[in-house]
Amino acid sequence: MSKLNRRHFLVTGLAAGAAAAIPATAAHADDPAAETAQSLASRGLRADPFTLGVASGDPDHEGFVLWTRLAQEPLAEDGLGGMPQRPFTVQWQVYADERLRRVVRSGVAVAAPEWGHSVHVEVQNLSSDREYWYRFRVGPYVSPAGRTRTAPHPLSYGGGLAMAFVSCAQFEHGYFTSYRRLAEEHPDLILHLGDYQYEYTKNTYTIPGGNIRHHEGPETETLANYRQRHAQYKADPDLQVAHAAAPWLVVWDDHELDNNWADEVPEKPEVPQPGFLTRREAAFRAYYENMPLRRTSIPRGIDMQLYRRIRWGRMATFHMLDTRQYRDDQGCGDGYKDCPASVDPARSITGAEQEAWLMDGFRHSRAQWDILGQQVFFAQRDNNAGPAKITSQDAWDGYVASRRRITQGWIDAEVRNPVVLTGDVHAHWASDLKLDYDDPTGPSVGAELVASSISTGGNGADSDPATHPFLTINPHLKFYNNQRGYVLTKIEREQMSADFKVVPRVTEPGADVHTRATFVVEDRVPGVQQTYLRPLDPTVLRTAPMTVEETVRLETERP
Repeated sequence: MSKLNRRHFLVTGLAAGAAAAIPATAAHADDPAAETAQSLASRGLRADPFTLGVASGDPDHEGFVLWTRLAQEPLAEDGLGGMPQRPFTVQWQVYADERLRRVVRSGVAVAAPEWGHSVHVEVQNLSSDREYWYRFRVGPYVSPAGRTRTAPHPLSYGGGLAMAFVSCAQFEHGYFTSYRRLAEEHPDLILHLGDYQYEYTKNTYTIPGGNIRHHEGPETETLANYRQRHAQYKADPDLQVAHAAAPWLVVWDDHELDNNWADEVPEKPEVPQPGFLTRREAAFRAYYENMPLRRTSIPRGIDMQLYRRIRWGRMATFHMLDTRQYRDDQGCGDGYKDCPASVDPARSITGAEQEAWLMDGFRHSRAQWDILGQQVFFAQRDNNAGPAKITSQDAWDGYVASRRRITQGWIDAEVRNPVVLTGDVHAHWASDLKLDYDDPTGPSVGAELVASSISTGGNGADSDPATHPFLTINPHLKFYNNQRGYVLTKIEREQMSADFKVVPRVTEPGADVHTRATFVVEDRVPGVQQTYLRPLDPTVLRTAPMTVEETVRLETERP
């Protein structure tokens, strides 16, 4: 099959669902007893329950997680998706071919009402470094099909890894076109770095000109609220296409619970919120129910194990971090401030246990590339050209000692190629990483790549990155763009390349995508190097350079 036809199949066939019935060898269609069992299994279903699509995630060299969630009425206010309050038996199949003819693994799983009728199947004993396809069935209903893959063997580099990363998808601010365009790239792996969904009720967090779509239900505070909100996002066809295209590695940021939350502290601690921990428990449970996560991430009350390590053979190790659940509260509140607490050595954004886990991973790594998948800006961003240092207290700048310990950790461990991947700030950035940002002549010790939002903030605009004041104040910052999109990388032994992809608008569906800039990180050469910069687009060009104040507003403006 040609590459073009292959992409057409992935984006149309997988997302829309395959028309052919499940083979008799898998569904036992010629067996009257099996037909009776299917009829019983679907008792109480009056409509297709696979309205939320399918997904896979957390691959290793032997398998991956398969996910779906049954919902006949995705937007039901009680969060139950219109499902009867009883468990359903769901069949699953894994195929060796994209035409879904050769079953290599199959089984059954229980979709229980206690877990929102979600299904998490951990498939094992597969061949390493190859593609697979999968789908589900309950009674006569067949799910869309999805494509996934296993990682290379731990002793093998495999071929080049096509990895994309994304963040910040505010349903109300625009269409999820970038998810669909990302699926068309045929990636091997997708990282979602947080703000998968937003907690606000409609017309609370708005863009100029008004929101394009609206959230259903109130601000998310209960389990029913979070289930309904996740279902509204999962029902989006562009998001479903992206989930069906490749395995995902997911971590949350703040909006999966509450804007700028920190451990057990809500965004506005001055406002009495006696039910915040109950809200946290509900948000964590709904997050697990709606993500392709392994059983090690099943939440236990208000706690959920989300930081974890995924190895892609010898080529790359992904250290997926959680910078919300264990952090100290922001020292001087949120926003850009000159805050004495930001340099307090006792403060941490990861917590001591996660920091120790990360350091241990550095010391034992033999990977060509060690990649930190995490949420908030890592490099220093001072927005003041004078002697004062005014930085974002919600990012690593609010936890300077924590950042320095981790940076020193990969230096001491002689990590070959450290790269930090980031979301959160609704713009593309690329930067060199330093141990001491106050010495701009000091050596670079790593690279940071930051993905813009999928839709948060609305269309955005193109601009000349050389005119952005942050790049002048902080010479280690090398690129900025305020359009929506994602970052597509190719990870090889000699280099890691990153295409900063953008769409001109999200306020209408179907926009094309193009590469705004390309940066590379060469093996054993810390820092980023620009290799391509597209000319400015006059149709979406700003009439004036970005200012410090506008950049801060675009990042931090909230209800």
